[in-house]
Amino acid sequence: MTIYLNAMNVICALGSGNDAVRTALWRTDGPSGGETTDRYTPGTPLHLGTVREVVTAADLPADVAPARRSRNNALLHHTLAAIRPAVEAAIARVGPTRVAIVLGTSTSGIGDGEVAVRERQRQRTGQWPKAFHYGQQELGSPAQYLALALGVAGPAYTISTACSSSAKALGAAGRLLEQGMADVVIAGGVDTLCAFTIAGFRSLESVSAARCNPMSAHRNGINLGEGAALFLMSREAGPVRLAGWGETSDAHHMSAPDPKGIGARTAMAQALDRAGLQAADIDYLNLHGTATEQNDAMESRAVMDLLGPDVPVSSTKPQTGHALGAAGAVEAALMVLTLTGNPRGRLPAHWWDGAPDAALPALHVVGADESLGRPVRHVMSNSFAFGGSNCVLVLGEG
Repeated sequence: MTIYLNAMNVICALGSGNDAVRTALWRTDGPSGGETTDRYTPGTPLHLGTVREVVTAADLPADVAPARRSRNNALLHHTLAAIRPAVEAAIARVGPTRVAIVLGTSTSGIGDGEVAVRERQRQRTGQWPKAFHYGQQELGSPAQYLALALGVAGPAYTISTACSSSAKALGAAGRLLEQGMADVVIAGGVDTLCAFTIAGFRSLESVSAARCNPMSAHRNGINLGEGAALFLMSREAGPVRLAGWGETSDAHHMSAPDPKGIGARTAMAQALDRAGLQAADIDYLNLHGTATEQNDAMESRAVMDLLGPDVPVSSTKPQTGHALGAAGAVEAALMVLTLTGNPRGRLPAHWWDGAPDAALPALHVVGADESLGRPVRHVMSNSFAFGGSNCVLVLGEG
């Protein structure tokens, strides 16, 4: 059975909407996206993959209940707008009970909770602000919001497995369609920046104050980011196929990957096998590429072992930041842009300082304006998370 991505929209540090993101992705004069700010870390500026468009909970329709009024859901609302006509046409075609929703997130409305705590402290009344509802922070809120906004009645749930969340959401959508549990699935992910998340990663000493530098001998940590991407998925022919996916669990450490990369390699191999492809069929690999010491070491070894030294690879996180629960979906959206409307076969550049780490296998990192000279046929995208949760997607031309 073939699973298709029929429509897509993405909002991230590169821009709002497919056209803006595509333009920024193909810049050749240096990385785009993100800003250096102390908005979440007063007195300590950090480079973050922030969404440029101002989005707040106030942007949600007035009839959205307090429990679902969060900036996270507002970003989801903005992302849905561009594909809503296609989504509503699909709902009308198959009926609301045959439409499922699967999303990934890690923050949900935690940022709104932070604002409420500060306001409660400022007021000194012991009362929470009237606009605050604990449900804003619940991880299931994005799927609940979208199901109610669209009036659908199929399965609707949120996956939260840290940085693999929304990649796994696409895989879960594929299973729902394969098993006949839905005829249409709205899948993707959304995450918004908040002080809580940034403080957690800073406590691990894994945050870079400057733009991150994946695979470099000088890499020193990640840039956190935010964003959202939504896909209309079905068994009806479309421009891009979800050709395969693979999922594994390292069971190695709570926050560090297995240094041998066994789980990562196995997930990549599963995705290839499900897609019916060989390593040589992959035209480009989007690395998880966080620019942390351990991730880049593990991932480069797994890639070299399975795909070899010739497949073009890059990390897009210097441009988008690491959008955590939304990262897999945002990067899948970049892969859709690479597979469509791209006759030269341009590949996302690997923006770094050009100083390879001699301790890592020498991979073929994509240069500025590098292209295949033909349309891209198959791409792979890696997402590796805390707890050893690994998910790999393979997308192909429709």
